[in-house]
Amino acid sequence: YTTPSTEQMSTQKPPLRTVVLHYHLFKNAGTSLDQILKHNFRDAWVTTEFDTSTQSNTPAVENWITENPKACAFSSHTMKGPLPIIDGVQIIPVMLLRDPVARIRSAYQFERAQTSDSWGAQLAKQHDLEGYVQARLERAKDRQCRNFQTGRLASFIANKQPELMRAFDGVRLINAAGVIGLVSDFDGAMKVLTKRLSKPFPNFKAVQARVNSSKPDSTPVPSDLNQLLREMNADDLVVLRTLRDLLSSQTGE
Repeated sequence: YTTPSTEQMSTQKPPLRTVVLHYHLFKNAGTSLDQILKHNFRDAWVTTEFDTSTQSNTPAVENWITENPKACAFSSHTMKGPLPIIDGVQIIPVMLLRDPVARIRSAYQFERAQTSDSWGAQLAKQHDLEGYVQARLERAKDRQCRNFQTGRLASFIANKQPELMRAFDGVRLINAAGVIGLVSDFDGAMKVLTKRLSKPFPNFKAVQARVNSSKPDSTPVPSDLNQLLREMNADDLVVLRTLRDLLSSQTGE
């Protein structure tokens, strides 16, 4: 990689189009963020889902953006990295991270309550939290209860490094190109997003929205299960700490 010269930089054309790409991680306040995007962009907010069986679905995401030229904000639970690259289009990725134990518990509560015949929903209805977690951990390729956020972040970096190292680089990449924030500081993340979008979308406002959040369950997670979840999601916990440190270092910039 070579740094472009001043002459090259001065001749680069500004993007013809800027789009917000919301990587909506399940039970990470994504529905609240989507409400804010919908409030601002109206019909220019679109959503769809993708096949996750392939290593990357970025070509399909690029087609989606290209085929919806009037859309400004795109949201999906199932987009993976790397970031799309489209000539003349500036992509602003947005992602929120959450404590993995809280996320898994919230996912269980959501799946247990929803009217669906999906495998996860049926599993949640048939089991308590511990049974749900154990069943998911027994499925080799099921990441829902095993470093789910680390896996998604690592997909943004296409090299041979260990997954955790790629996830760290994924955090830095999204932070540089867009916004990566914490569910625990949702309002702070929305302030950063508003600032990030101030040039392409000067009228963007982060209206208050807390949608689809499960009522907090006051029952503590049993200590054995909490320990198991912390072990199985150790990388997610490290990634979360890394993001907190990064955001703290940027405060006041």
